[in-house]
Amino acid sequence: MMNRYEGRVAIVTGGASGIGRACSVRLAREGARVLVADLDAERGAETVAALGAEGAEGRFVATDTSSVEANEAMVQAALDAWGQVDVLIAAAGVSSANYVSGKPDESVDIKSEENAILNKDPEDWKRVLDINLTGVMLSNRAFARAAIAGERPGAIVNIASVAAKVPVAGAGDYCVSKAGVWMLTKVLAVELVAAGIRVNAVGPGFIDTPMTARMQDDPEDWEMIQMMTPMARMGTPEEIAATTAFLGSDEASFTTGQILFPSGGLFTG
Repeated sequence: MMNRYEGRVAIVTGGASGIGRACSVRLAREGARVLVADLDAERGAETVAALGAEGAEGRFVATDTSSVEANEAMVQAALDAWGQVDVLIAAAGVSSANYVSGKPDESVDIKSEENAILNKDPEDWKRVLDINLTGVMLSNRAFARAAIAGERPGAIVNIASVAAKVPVAGAGDYCVSKAGVWMLTKVLAVELVAAGIRVNAVGPGFIDTPMTARMQDDPEDWEMIQMMTPMARMGTPEEIAATTAFLGSDEASFTTGQILFPSGGLFTG
């Protein structure tokens, strides 16, 4: 394993489970000290324990990324612990308004007319965008302000989705939020380049996480996933973490404002 993050401090939002946890472990294995930010304290503690098992230093901070104050407190916690911030992985997100971190989302049924935009509760729509888009903006902003104040170059990697490019009926709020993350990434890349901060994104396809557990158990949904994905399987969180670790490292030093799609061929640009 490479040590691309030796001496660096990484913050991972949504770091308690799924892709966020895999990113936390991957960066820790490569030498980073990792602040795991999530609402789920129990699973957050499990992630920190996993980092310790890798011989890495990690801490947990309870964070609601849709809150301005919580994002600022998150970054301050990293500064208080280690005196610097170098990398942000913005992985916090929900598949629907009712999603609970680390648990199957029983409310996601793209075949249900209730989830169509014409029928969706505006409050549910707002909650998804508050977390998936505004939350990413707020975490990016809090991190960038601290990196600039500390006069340190940095890297931001936002976890978007293949849904930023591929419309899915019944998942309009999710698709729009992830498309917003992609545009946010491009705008911030332009705005922050002079400060030495690179901003990129990852657009995963269907990934084997608790968020997709219900879809895996539904024969029709599973058949749809296999038909849409040329590799005919789901990806693993570790595969997404590998892509994320590249973009956040110096190996991607000339890369900003880009999105990579580890999606098994679902989206090829």
